[in-house]
Amino acid sequence: MTAHAPHDQSVTDRSLLSTKAYGTGQHLAARQSLYQWQTPRHDLPGVVVDELTGVRGVVADVGCGNGKFVARLREERPDLTVLPMDVSRGILGTIPGAVVTDVQQLPIADGALGAVLALHMLYHVEDQAQAVRELGRVLEPGGIAIVSTNSRIDKGELEHLWRQAAGDVLGIPEGPTRVQLSARFTLEDAPAILGAVFADIRTIPLPGVIEVTEAEPVIAHLASYEAWADTMGVPFKETIVRARERVDEAIRAEGAFRVTCLGGMLVCQGPDGAK
Repeated sequence: MTAHAPHDQSVTDRSLLSTKAYGTGQHLAARQSLYQWQTPRHDLPGVVVDELTGVRGVVADVGCGNGKFVARLREERPDLTVLPMDVSRGILGTIPGAVVTDVQQLPIADGALGAVLALHMLYHVEDQAQAVRELGRVLEPGGIAIVSTNSRIDKGELEHLWRQAAGDVLGIPEGPTRVQLSARFTLEDAPAILGAVFADIRTIPLPGVIEVTEAEPVIAHLASYEAWADTMGVPFKETIVRARERVDEAIRAEGAFRVTCLGGMLVCQGPDGAK
C-alpha cells in the first residue's frame, strides 16, 4: 500500500493552483494523457453523460479544468445548460460561458441545478465540508452530484518509482514521498465526507492497468507535478531524469513498465431527493 502523503498546504494554495499548477492546461493534460495506455479504457465523460440521463435544466462542472467534460456534455446533451467553473482563469481559456469561482462559495442560487460535477478537484479544497455543503445547496430536490477521485493505492508503482529515483539522487536507499494530490480526498475517505450532506451515495470503481513500452508518458505524468517541486524535499529535475532511467531499465528488462490504477466516481443523490 502506498504511504499516506503529508497533507501539504500547497495542495490547496489558491494562488499556486491558479498559476503554476493550473495556469494553463499543460500539466493537467499530461496527467490525463497517461490513461491512453490503460486497460480497460474508461470513457469518463461517457460515464458522466450516462449518469445524467434523467437530468434536466442546468448542470455546473465545478473545477472543470480544461473543459473535457463540458465539451462532451454540450455535444451529447444540447438540451442541458452546462456551466463551466474553475478557480483558475488561465485554464478556462476560451471555454464559452466559463466562470471563475471557488466551490466553497458558489455564485448559484439554492436548488438551481439539476446536477453538479466535482471531478478530481475536492482534494484541492481547503474546507471540504463547506464545499460539500455548497454542492448540496445548489441542487434541486432529486438532483445529483457526481464526484471523482482516486484510491489511496492508485498508481502505487509511480510512488515507488519516485522514491527510488529520489533516493538515488540523494544517495540514500529511498527518498521522500512526493506530493500526492488525492491523498486529501481518497476514494476510501470520500463516502464519509460526502455523507455529511448526501444520504444516497453510489460508487463506480474504475480499475485498470497502464502499460507503456517507452518512458515518456510516465515521465510526463511525474513532471506535471512541477508546481509542487519546492515541497518535495529533493532536486525535482534531477529526480525526473533518474526516474526516466529507471523506467527505461524496467522496459528493457521486462518489456514494459506497468502501473496499477484505481479511481472512481461517486454518484450522490441530492439532500432532499431520496426516493
